[in-house]
This record gives sequence, C-alpha cells and structure tokens, in this order.
Amino acid sequence: MVYHKEIIQRCYARYPETVEKARKILGRPLTLTEKILYNHLFDGSEVKAYERGKSYAEFQPDRVAMQDATAQMALLQFIHADKETTVVPASIHCDHLVQARDGAESDLKRALVENQEVYDFLRSMALRYNIHFWEPGAGIIHQIVLENYAFPGGMMIGTDSHTPNAGGLGMMGIGVGGSDAVDVMVGIPWELKWPKIIGVKLTGRLQGWASPKDVILALLGKLTVKGGTGCVMEYFGPGARTLSATGKATICNMGAELGATSSVFPYDEKMAEYLRRTGREEVAAMAEAVAPHLRMDDEVEKNPHVFYDQVIEIDLSTLEPHLNGPFTPDLAHPLSTIREAIEKENYPAEVSAGLIGSCTNSSYEDLSRAAFLLREAMSMGIKPKAKLYLSPGSDQIRATLEKDGILEVFRQAGAVILSNTCGPCIGMWDRYDMVPNTRNTIVTTFNRNFAKRADGNPNTYAFVASPEMVVAVSLAGRLDFDPRRDTIRLSDGRDVSLPEPCGQELPEVFSKEVSLGLLPPAEDPKSVRIIVSPTSDRLQLLDRFSPWNGEDFRDCRVLMKVSGKCTTDHISMAGPWLKYRGHLDNISNNLLLGATNGFTGETGKVKNLLTGEYQTPAEVARMYKANRIPWVIIGDRNYGEGSSREHAAMEPRHLGGVAVIARSFARIHETNLKKQGLLALTFVNESDYEKIQEDDRIDIPATALQPGKILEVVLHHRDGTREVIPCQHSYSETQIAWFKAGSALNLITSQGKK
Repeated sequence: MVYHKEIIQRCYARYPETVEKARKILGRPLTLTEKILYNHLFDGSEVKAYERGKSYAEFQPDRVAMQDATAQMALLQFIHADKETTVVPASIHCDHLVQARDGAESDLKRALVENQEVYDFLRSMALRYNIHFWEPGAGIIHQIVLENYAFPGGMMIGTDSHTPNAGGLGMMGIGVGGSDAVDVMVGIPWELKWPKIIGVKLTGRLQGWASPKDVILALLGKLTVKGGTGCVMEYFGPGARTLSATGKATICNMGAELGATSSVFPYDEKMAEYLRRTGREEVAAMAEAVAPHLRMDDEVEKNPHVFYDQVIEIDLSTLEPHLNGPFTPDLAHPLSTIREAIEKENYPAEVSAGLIGSCTNSSYEDLSRAAFLLREAMSMGIKPKAKLYLSPGSDQIRATLEKDGILEVFRQAGAVILSNTCGPCIGMWDRYDMVPNTRNTIVTTFNRNFAKRADGNPNTYAFVASPEMVVAVSLAGRLDFDPRRDTIRLSDGRDVSLPEPCGQELPEVFSKEVSLGLLPPAEDPKSVRIIVSPTSDRLQLLDRFSPWNGEDFRDCRVLMKVSGKCTTDHISMAGPWLKYRGHLDNISNNLLLGATNGFTGETGKVKNLLTGEYQTPAEVARMYKANRIPWVIIGDRNYGEGSSREHAAMEPRHLGGVAVIARSFARIHETNLKKQGLLALTFVNESDYEKIQEDDRIDIPATALQPGKILEVVLHHRDGTREVIPCQHSYSETQIAWFKAGSALNLITSQGKK
C-alpha cells in the first residue's frame, strides 16, 4: 500500500525544474545530496549558492517519524502549537518502551500493562491530530519507515538519531530532537546548516564473510565517531549497485555513529525491487520517471574529487569482517586483528551472549544468512555456546520469517525470540541470568556499544558485528574465532569448519499474516480527548520556559566539568529512566548521572558550592535554581554524541542551566540546546578547557550574542584572579531569536498568535 501518495507526487514534480535551476546557478553538475536539499527548500525561490558548512537554509521535509520515548516530549510541545492537524504526514512508533526479558509474547503483555497510560496518551494524540500510530510490537521505527514510507529522493526527519536508515531507499533521513519535529509538523521552516558532503566510492563486490555492516564498521575506523559531523555521507560507484536496499539501509543507519547529518545511496534497481516486493510498485514507477534526478550527475561519479569535500574509497572485494568495540563503535578491529587486540587489551575472550536484529540488522537478507549458518552448524552437531537473542525489526519481517521456517531454525538453536522492538539495543534488557557487574563479552548487530548501554553493566564488553559474525562467534563461544580459518571441535573429536554464509536478499513474498500494525484513523478527530493525569509520575504537561531577561549571565557556577566521552546516554540515561520520558521534572533527576566529573574522576557526583557537599548533579542544580543562581556545564570533545534525545537539553534548562561550554558538540545535541534556549558555546582554544576550576564563577556576555561573533567569557577564580576565555558559537539570526524567546517553541507559539 502507498501511504500519502500525493506527497511523493509533489516531491517528484518539483525535481526537473529545481535541478535545472540549481545547475545553472552553481554552474556545475550536482551531487545527489544537493539535489535532495534544493528540492526541499521551504521557499523554492531561495535556490542559490549555499556555502557548505557555513550557510543556513530552511527546508520543508516530506514527513516526520517519532518513536514512543521521544514522541512524548515532542507531542507535549506540539499541544502548545494550537493546530488541528499536522501539516506534513507524521507517524508514532511504539518500539522503545518494551523491556526484553523472557520472549516476545510475555514481554509485550507486561509492557502493555506497565506503559498503558503512555500508550493511551500517544494513541489519543495520534487520533486527535491524524497521525499514524503503529501499536506496540508492530515494529521498530526505522524498519517500519523503510517498509512503508521511505521513497527515493524524499526528505524526512525523525526523533531518533538512526533516521538516516531511510537512505537505503535513497531518502534523506535526518535525526532530530522533538522541537525540530514540532517545527515541521506545525509547518514553519525547518533550519539546517548546509552540510559538507563526503563521497564514499564503493568498488568490487562483497566476498565470503564480509557484509554491508562491515562497510560502515570499516568507515568508523577511518573517520571516528565525529568524523562525519556536519556532513552527509553520499555513497556511489559500481560496488554500491551490488548491495541490497536493506544492506544499504544498514550502512546509512550507522552513519549516525559517524556523527553524520545523513547518509544516502543513489536510486537503483535494488531499491526498485524492494519497493515492488513491499507493495509499492506505484512508487517504483514514479521514481523511474525521474530516475536521473534521484542520483548524482554522471560527471560527479566520474570525477568525485571535484565535487565532494572528501572522498573515501572502499573495495568491497577485499573488505574484511569487523568486530568493533568495546565501549565505542569506532574502535574498529578487522577480523584478522581481533586476536592480537584481545591479548593486548585483556578483553574477555569468552562470549556470553549474541544478540541479532534491531533496526540496524533485521532484514530478511540478514536473518536468512544467520539462519543458514545455524542450520548448517546444527546439522553437524554444533549448537551455540553463547546464548542467542533475536529481535525482528517488524511484525511483517517476523511473520515472513515464520512462514519461511527461519524463526524455527533460531528456536531449534535455543535462541530467545524477542518482540519486534528495540529491547537490548537501547538498554531495555532485563538480563536476569547474569550476575551484576560480571566481566563478560557480548557480540551484537546493534549500532551502539557504549558502556552500560545494553544491560547496565559497566563490565559488559560489547562488540558490534554483522549477523553472520555474531552467529559464528556465538557458535564457537569465543570472540577470537575466525570462521575463515578456524574450526570447531565436535564431541567426537572431529574439527569442522563453518561454510560461508548465504541467503536471499528478499523473500519470494512478504507474509500478509501480520497481527500487529497501524491503528485506523478516528472518524471524528476533534471529539478525541487528550488526558494527562495531574498526579501521573510518567506524563506531565509542559510549562513554557521563561524568555531571556535581556541581561548578561553573571556569577554562574560550574555544575560539572565533564571529562572524556559524554553521550546523551551519559547526560540523560535510558534503561529504567525511559518511563519518565513524558515527565520532565521526574526525568531531570537523572541529569549527568553517567558523566565523569573532570575535577574528581567520580561519576554522577558534583560539588555543591553552597554547602561543600558532593551530591548528584540534579540535587545541586535544584538548589542553585531555588537560590536563583545560574549555572553552566563544561563539556569535553563531541559533547552529546549518540541518541537524539532532547531530554539531555531540556533537563539542564528545566533545572536552571544557562549554557554549555564544550570543546566541541555533536550536531543534534547542539541544535537541541539551542532549541531549548540554552547557550551552546565552544572554546576557541580547546586547551582553555583545562583552565576551568571547580570553584570558578563565570560571566557570559549574552547581550553580545551575534552571528559569527566571538564571546569573551570571564572566569573568576577563587584566589581572586580572572581570565578571559574566547568562545565561539554557530547561532544564526533565527536561532538567536529562539534564545531570546526562551525556546524555539515559545517563538513558534508567539508568532502563531500575531
């Protein structure tokens, strides 16, 4: 079925004229990224030469997608916009709040009870505002989008950092915070800095144990988790055309781990076939009619160094399988080097669990290859030594796997079949069979492996790999198992080798026996009542943040000087805190609990400068707020990497924070801070980070905030000395207006009343 066909038609109708106009203005051929961006400018008359990495532009994406954890805060903000419906199509996907424990059926039943008031709120919002609501268990947001909504050449935003998954079908998906989603749903221009473009040329064809997952794992090793910041990853070349649409989606999905704004592949026959198999023959035909506009111009592919800001070439024919980790997805280990890494770093070599699926790797191709290996191994008398878990990406995939006997293979191998939700990938894993804090290794097909992310255990060493590699090391029970050369010993003493994996890109037919899916729309949306109990500890209607008072921030305290990696998981933990995603005051108690104090080395404890005690950051922040004392956070490099959760920005704002000053920011978090009315500043000289002392009082000249202007921040040390620290920022005029209004939402609602 084709949803919102008119949106696709309007998008494609604009392409010929827009592309021709952009080519004339720029005087050169266009990359695919440029074509998509120009075709989605909010004002079509604004086709002009934008400077990559510097100019801001305003866009109108084709649609919005929200997962249940982030949708709560986005929709609580949308209520204030006073609209009857969303301007562009939007969808809600209930995939984050289901805890993985015993298996799909019991886990889902428990979640429906535990999360009833949240699901009721989201369902009522969907019915009231004509938003698509995918019920709990229907599937993970990005898999549902790929199967139902994504189309080549489109643009969407999603309140989840892995929204770029849609790039597998040539759609530019961009992860954002909930406030950005409100902009688009309300119909005002959505602002984005014009990205730089990194071209990734793929040649050859994958061989043996190598998979699409290894493309992005290798790229992470080359570029690191911040190497794609402010950039779109644009893939091209003959190798790109050999990859399945779902394989492309896997690569684009993990572009988020590079910090990239988005990732896209050019339209090709693999995408057309995926569209046809998922019941969207009409979309494939529409795409064919404008196909030249859905890929980079021929001259770009022939001379990529002329048109991209950076070009990286990967020969798929020589690509090795990878195992990335632990604790960060950019610590890349080609399989031939993993044994040496284990010995050097003393990683636990025994694998305790193998986890397969999630939004990154739950396609039919992924799971058919994994099942092939399990089937062949069991035929030789080998069963997994590590416990296996499988998270299907959608109920359509689950039903198809069931129909084709693939799920039964996993069951025979002893795998726990979890619900069609995120589960362990986002920390929703009740790992009751492992003693807390046990030192152990897990191998997953997920996208992130930060400390404590999967099971809350800081001593779980998580490595990211392809589904076939997860199966291989789980069968052997060891991380240092190389299936290309190593053997597994049978009970009779024989040594046997695993065959090279093989599978099908797509099923012959996707199953129609889907039990969980899309909620029908309301007959009378205006009659639907939104109920949020005033006594609920999970949902809380939002109060607007106060506007800026027009004065400089003086005598600010340092709440915490963060040392080292600080993701949004560290700033606002998930796991058991997910239940408070709709209650800003309650979830604010987790502020910076996972962050390391640069002054003491302790996690989640800071000095209260009023009492001298060390308390949680939230406790100290609440006392400062009660005493009307402004405070700041000092961040390290790439502060706020990881998930798109805007709670990491809303919490410090709610608790009285006025600024975050960091060595550098991750893109989404920096935008989220701006949206919530906080100052996001970076040190001109990164070494000035070292000058910040625990007892400092800081003056920030907010009245001097202008685009491109350096702010001279003053440190007042305890010994009476002072230092002037130059800080820069990336605020545009529009974003300064957000700051002055107190938040972007305040500005939206005030404009709507004029």
